[in-house]
Amino acid sequence: MNLFFSIPASGQLLRFCSLFLALPLFAAPIFSQQIPAQPPPGSIAEITAKGAQRRVGSTYIADDDVDITYGGMRLRADHVEYDDATSQVIARGHIIFDFETQHLEADEANYNVATGRGTFKRVRGFLKLERRPNPRLLVSRNPLYFEAEEVDRLSEQVYVIKHSWITICDPQQPTWQFYAPRAKITVQRHVAMVNSNFRLFRVPLVWLPYATAPAGEHIRESGFLLPLIGNSNQKGFVFGDAFYWAPRTWFDTTLGFDYFSRRGTAQRAQVRARPFENTTIRYDYFGVIDRGIPQASGPPTKQGGHQQTLEVQSLWHHGWRFVADVNQLSSLTFQLAFSDTYGDSINSEIRSSVFLTNNFRGFSFNVASLSDRSYLQLSPPNSVYLRSDPEARFGSAEQAPFQMLPVYFSFESFAGAVHRGDQFLDTPEFVARTEFAPKVTIPFHFRELFGLTASAAFRTTYYGDSLNSHSILTGDSITRNTGEFALEFRPATLERFFDRPLTHHRYKHTIEPLATYRYVTGVHNFSDFVRFDSNATLTDTNEIEYGVVQHLYVKSGDDQPLDFLSWRLVQKHYFDPTFGGALVPGQRNVFEALDSITAFAFATTPRNWSPVVSDLKLTPGGRYDAEQILEYDTQLHKLTTIGTLVKLKPYREYFFTIAHFRLQGDPIVQPLTQQIRAMLGYGSLTRKGFNASTGLSYDINSGTLQNQFVQLGYNGGCCGLAVEYRRINLGTVRNENQFRVALILANLGTFGNLRRQERIY
Repeated sequence: MNLFFSIPASGQLLRFCSLFLALPLFAAPIFSQQIPAQPPPGSIAEITAKGAQRRVGSTYIADDDVDITYGGMRLRADHVEYDDATSQVIARGHIIFDFETQHLEADEANYNVATGRGTFKRVRGFLKLERRPNPRLLVSRNPLYFEAEEVDRLSEQVYVIKHSWITICDPQQPTWQFYAPRAKITVQRHVAMVNSNFRLFRVPLVWLPYATAPAGEHIRESGFLLPLIGNSNQKGFVFGDAFYWAPRTWFDTTLGFDYFSRRGTAQRAQVRARPFENTTIRYDYFGVIDRGIPQASGPPTKQGGHQQTLEVQSLWHHGWRFVADVNQLSSLTFQLAFSDTYGDSINSEIRSSVFLTNNFRGFSFNVASLSDRSYLQLSPPNSVYLRSDPEARFGSAEQAPFQMLPVYFSFESFAGAVHRGDQFLDTPEFVARTEFAPKVTIPFHFRELFGLTASAAFRTTYYGDSLNSHSILTGDSITRNTGEFALEFRPATLERFFDRPLTHHRYKHTIEPLATYRYVTGVHNFSDFVRFDSNATLTDTNEIEYGVVQHLYVKSGDDQPLDFLSWRLVQKHYFDPTFGGALVPGQRNVFEALDSITAFAFATTPRNWSPVVSDLKLTPGGRYDAEQILEYDTQLHKLTTIGTLVKLKPYREYFFTIAHFRLQGDPIVQPLTQQIRAMLGYGSLTRKGFNASTGLSYDINSGTLQNQFVQLGYNGGCCGLAVEYRRINLGTVRNENQFRVALILANLGTFGNLRRQERIY
């Protein structure tokens, strides 16, 4: 069995595949003759020499620093014989050949200046490659160097080199090289090598019966990825590989397989396509067939499963847009046990959406299928599944039918079917639901003193099923008719300018008071509604929200103003503390009137006041960013939420991030939770020189270090090496230590088990 190797375009890894063929059978078409490009019409060979020149028939003979130019080509040598009839050149001694970005130095040459074809012997040369900066790839501006016993130039773009070595490192002391008895270079495309081997510090490491390496931008080659080798205390010895197939410029796919010596096998797949200009498709699959964790008594504990994602975006004619984002996970246990990163592991919510939408003349039409599964606990498995499928929505933006009157009309409407399934409730698969809500808005402006915006809406909603007093499905339909009124008060914005001529900065401080009164009535049977989504959390309410928003803008020279600092301070007062009797004391209550002020539940008793919410953001968009969220509950008389995020980049390559969150509300609603995450680093995985980073995620309450990593790396001019230690501790499901290594080859990619999506920088 022979192996076929291929190195694809920038940012992709070394690839290879198996072929049950003998090398001579497939080597011939690979190095087939090329049709040479003809020189520009009227090109004339010009020959100069310092030494003697003579002519014998149609042949010119010249010695000593002979220089021939023809159609953009230049050839220099000690001795040249040029046949004017055939345009054939025979050259010997210190030959230098230049054409565009191609440079050859040889001892002998037999070359035809008209066709651009010829043979060079004992050659040293290089090809300058076009390389753009790529944050995912170590990029070197070094040309492609090679030395060969013989080089056949088949055209302006194609070379066949024999008994050669190839590198982009310093040719005097190359860190890595490819050795090949036969290779083909297609300029700005790829290098193909037969029976080659890869050497690091001249030590042979990998034999490659056939391989291709990129020699230009955006070149894709089909083949197997280099094997992935690693070690984990939970998975054991890890060996993996994948096949990359790119049959069309608009389509490619990757199929992968991993072997875990202690656990079993994993399968990976990725399909990407762009069949039309405005349509993109991507599908990802990851699954594990798990042998399980051995137990002292009883069968092994299996954690296998799969997850898959489909993403489609397509723009159609006449403003239609189709989007699909479909995600499926077999179990939370599988995700916790086998996800590649800590962030992916702890995501407990899986959402999917498919919709077709069109916006026209102030109207919006949507057809959608939406689903949401939230995993609550592992053992026993418990989740809440919500689905709205199918659903059609039709609405209108605020429009003024009367040109002379500031009266705006709008409406919202939808019709569809919903479903809910959890450990307490399992509704029929399709529960009918419809709603129609017309709305009128009237703005008033009192010069520049203040503005008032009044709006009124009538909302009628129909559900095909409902609950009784014991929270049991009855099968009876239910209708909700509500009247809603809102009055928004916006005083004039207070502002002041500060000029600093010495620093060429100008500052603007604004203070924006706000107050909104809202009244909803008509929800007399809140407990009868199944909580399918936020629509079912509407309650009677009589409330006012008030607060102040401040901004500090900075303008430097002619640049656009920057929102340097902002502070939002708001609170709600509820005149109806029971929300029309919807609030149930002693349990968690989630209403639209409560959620609109904060994302954290806080109501277990009748409420007249919401927490005071403070959100302070420092966003210069440069070296540092910070946000501080504080929520003070005036009824509990304590801070219930503290959230802090700080991002610093004091110098070009240094970065530091720390996030801390602490929640402590009513124990019924929110027991004490406190976590901290931090990351410190210098450089990036593909930056030349020394790079390092470290980070952790720590649960303060349990005293558990849930995630930690240390990564070190050094990149030279043509390659680099990165090592990483990572630990993920997720209780009884996963306590894993991982050791990872990556050999980074400039302009080629990364060999090792530091996957791109796991990188820290």
